[in-house]
Amino acid sequence: MNFAQLLFPDFSLILCGYLVCRYTALDRKVWQPVEGLVYYFLFPVLLFQSVTKSPLDLGVTSSMLLAGVLMALASIAMAYSLPWLPGLRKYIDRREHAGAAQIAFRFNSFIALALADRLAGAQGLLLIAVLIAVCVPIYNVAAVWPMARHAQKGLVRELVRNPLIIATGSGLIANVLGFTMPAWIEPAVTRIGAASLALGLLAAGAGMQFGSLANAKALAAAVLGIRHFLTPIVAITLSHLFKLDATQTAVLMAFSALPTASSAYVLAARMGYNGPYVAGLVTLSTLLGLVSLPFALGLLR
Repeated sequence: MNFAQLLFPDFSLILCGYLVCRYTALDRKVWQPVEGLVYYFLFPVLLFQSVTKSPLDLGVTSSMLLAGVLMALASIAMAYSLPWLPGLRKYIDRREHAGAAQIAFRFNSFIALALADRLAGAQGLLLIAVLIAVCVPIYNVAAVWPMARHAQKGLVRELVRNPLIIATGSGLIANVLGFTMPAWIEPAVTRIGAASLALGLLAAGAGMQFGSLANAKALAAAVLGIRHFLTPIVAITLSHLFKLDATQTAVLMAFSALPTASSAYVLAARMGYNGPYVAGLVTLSTLLGLVSLPFALGLLR
């Protein structure tokens, strides 16, 4: 399988979003409301449908979930340890690290869902939705905690109001209770989900910024190295350790090498940190995804 060709449709949409935002009248003033529409409505609908579409067999998926959680904890631990590593700590500013550490472990959910659908269809969407449901709360807590002293709102309040957590959590509850989507509404919900993927990828491209990456080069290299190289190594090790099947392994590997969350710079800026620097890391991470995703999926060979 040619993984670069597999990823091209998704990254071409990201490129289109970047070009349209930078070189046409459809600038950031247009894309900011689009991001809100996708984040608060279209994307949660897709997550809810993905989780409830197929019966969830926790016995079958438990190994993959455990592998996903351990991978998440490993990437968070590596990110947190950077200011204390010998030979690296003298080059890392603690405050800059607090705002940028999230780059090492957060992920772009839009690309995750689009790629899972392309890799394994409905089964891939279900697996990635479950991973998102379990890992999003972990990653969100880990992202906010280092910056919590600058937050204007309580940590718990921000987590329970997150639309991703609400959609995936309610979807899991509905799945366990045996809820199925009524046939008369399913076509509309499916179209909403398809729109969320396309608009989400376009919005990810429109949000890319080349900020002041010349500052804090060591920190940038460290967090991006964890996100795009070390985490896939951890994932392939865990997939062998837990003896995951081919589909579960493919989804976990894709999940391990995703570009970081495009909203990371918004969180950093809102909590009083260096937003432009984090935005530059987000942009570079999105571009590095073109290399890290084929690398991670290529490990399956």
